[in-house]
Amino acid sequence: MRKFHFSILLILGLLVGTESFAQMAVDKGSKFLNAGIGLGGWGGIGYSGGLGFGASFELGVAKNITVGGVGAFRGYSGVGSYYSIGARGSYHFNEILSLANDKVDLYAGLGLIYSGWSWNESFVGFRGSYGGIGLGGHLGGRYFFSDKIGGFAEAGFGVAPLQLGVTFKF
Repeated sequence: MRKFHFSILLILGLLVGTESFAQMAVDKGSKFLNAGIGLGGWGGIGYSGGLGFGASFELGVAKNITVGGVGAFRGYSGVGSYYSIGARGSYHFNEILSLANDKVDLYAGLGLIYSGWSWNESFVGFRGSYGGIGLGGHLGGRYFFSDKIGGFAEAGFGVAPLQLGVTFKF
C-alpha cells in the first residue's frame, strides 16, 4: 500500500504545471507511443502475481483528441497468462484546465478491449481459457524530459491498476 501512495504522489508531482512554458499542444497529427510495466495486481484470472507489460499508440485526430491501439500481457508463473488488445480514444485536458506547462500532458479516455486469459493448474490437472470484449478506461499523465521523450503514469483497469513507463512523441 505504501508503494501505491508513493505512486499517487509521483503522479501528482508530474502533473503540476508552471507558468514558464506554453501549453502542451495535442493537435491533428500528434503521435504518442507509450511502453511500460504494470504495477499492482489483478487481471483476468484474479491472481495478483506476475508482472504486466503494456504499450499504446495514439494519433491526434482533432484538437485535444487522440485515438489509437493498446495491448498488454501479464504472465503468472505456473498458473497462466492474461492479455488484452483493443482500440481507445483519449481527451487531453491541458487547455480546459489552463495548464501552462508544455512538458505536461493530462488525458483520460475509453476503449473497446478484447481480453483473454488462460490458466493451467497442473497440480489439479485443470486447464482452460476464456476471452471477451469489454469497455476499458484510463486516466493518465505524461511528463516530457525533452521534446520527444518523457515518462508516463496511467491508472485504469485491465492488466494492472497502474502502469508506469516511457513515452515518445513523434
